[in-house]
Amino acid sequence: MIVTLTLNPSIDRTVELTAPLQRSAVQRTAAPAVEVAAGKGVNVARVLAAAGVDARAIVMSRPDDPFARLLAGDGVDAVCVPVDAPVRTNLALTEPDGTTTKVNEPGAPLSDRAVAAMLDAVREHARAADWLVIAGSLPVGARPEIIVDAVRVAREANPAVRIAIDSSGAPLAAAVAHGRIDLAKPNDEELEELLGLPGGTIDGEDAAADAARALVRYGVAAVLLTLGGDGAILADGDGTLRALAPPTEVRSTVGAGDASLAGWLIAHARGDDAAGRLRQAVAHGSAAASMPGTGFPRLSDADATRVDVAPLDPAAAAAEAQER
Repeated sequence: MIVTLTLNPSIDRTVELTAPLQRSAVQRTAAPAVEVAAGKGVNVARVLAAAGVDARAIVMSRPDDPFARLLAGDGVDAVCVPVDAPVRTNLALTEPDGTTTKVNEPGAPLSDRAVAAMLDAVREHARAADWLVIAGSLPVGARPEIIVDAVRVAREANPAVRIAIDSSGAPLAAAVAHGRIDLAKPNDEELEELLGLPGGTIDGEDAAADAARALVRYGVAAVLLTLGGDGAILADGDGTLRALAPPTEVRSTVGAGDASLAGWLIAHARGDDAAGRLRQAVAHGSAAASMPGTGFPRLSDADATRVDVAPLDPAAAAAEAQER
């Protein structure tokens, strides 16, 4: 089983525009707005379940919140940890060319009681888990170390559980500093911030590979660096691979990174090698970007055979050329 933890879930409301977004203008929508229960860990769990992978989402939400009702309606196996305030609503405005503008609410603070209940839920459900995936932002006022606390109780309950982190800023830095992270999935901006690099430093596959390898040297077992339409980089102790995204008509980028992480985990669950995991990650991310709103691709939507993967390490590239 794969357990996901979403500390700051959301109701994602998506509006598709018929023309490019214009400030101070009245614009038409292509269709009625769509609302889904979301948050990065929820998105990952939904895509995993659609592929037949046993997944359970731990979320911070009252059971009677509209978010929880939406989630139950989708059939997602979820554990709701009660909180004092309603789940936030995020707005995404998507333009015809796929450009997406997001307006995200911050999320209400978590009480000490809610944090303790969350840790109890992680401890209980980690016992039977192969992976714990901690994904998304933190609510206002939450300590970055709350992620470290979740990792700690999960490993106390199940020393064999693997940990995947998809976060940013101080929470991601705290998790990396804590150590023993099996998979991190930053994008280029998040990795630049973590490594203290100027914005725009990760420009091109060589710079991306160097940055991903730097995070491996910090002790992260594997780094899945997603680069949007430029594909992704996978770095681990055995080498570095790059994958190019297949041609895709982008409709919305919301949820594409979450789908990429789910794709990697799907491939891992079926025993694929590193290249196969990277290939499936990029296929899932591209499939999500081709969908309106928050993309939840099925396995049949994500054709990994359309994704080209190649080694970036000089020694590996030479070996590949010799085999050919």
